[in-house]
Amino acid sequence: MMLIELNPVPDVALPVAALKSHLRLGSGFPEDGMQDALAAGYLRAAIAVVEGRIGKALLMRRFRLVLDYWRSDRAQALPLAPVGTVHSVLLRDRDGDASPLDPERYSLRPDGQRPHLVSVGAAFPQVPMDGQAEIEFDAGFGPEWSDVPPDLAQAVLLLSAEYYEMRHEAGQRDAAGLPLAVQALLERWRTVRVLGGGAR
Repeated sequence: MMLIELNPVPDVALPVAALKSHLRLGSGFPEDGMQDALAAGYLRAAIAVVEGRIGKALLMRRFRLVLDYWRSDRAQALPLAPVGTVHSVLLRDRDGDASPLDPERYSLRPDGQRPHLVSVGAAFPQVPMDGQAEIEFDAGFGPEWSDVPPDLAQAVLLLSAEYYEMRHEAGQRDAAGLPLAVQALLERWRTVRVLGGGAR
């Protein structure tokens, strides 16, 4: 299984001003552009860590899930939530030739923890030998930072501020842990994975 992010979070969606305010950085100085770039970089890093910890996409964007086989011939769990739209399902043979699956053959079963692509009627067609299945879908709470739940948004700001303040002390912090305040904010959002993330 491989998950590919097809379009990154645009800079305009990042809460750069909120982070600068949180850090009490001034404005109107010649180095503002440099500070904005630093803030955006730390925000992207924090978003990636938070999303990895909770199995959720914070800001809406498109992903491609590449599979060697279905976990079940009638339901395939998607690795991120919340999923808004499934755009396409393709079956590729060993030569890379693609056959789209008719949208009438599948539907999205939304779920805040573990959304699924489910077959409608007959089972999913078998993935070609040495081929792959590709599912393209949009995942995220919404396109704007205001769409992100407040506790997750706060976790990102706190973690971004930590990265900013510790930027000259790389390697001196225990890499295994997150700040306790960030852990507490993320706890209720963490996905409980059963059966190795299988169909159910």
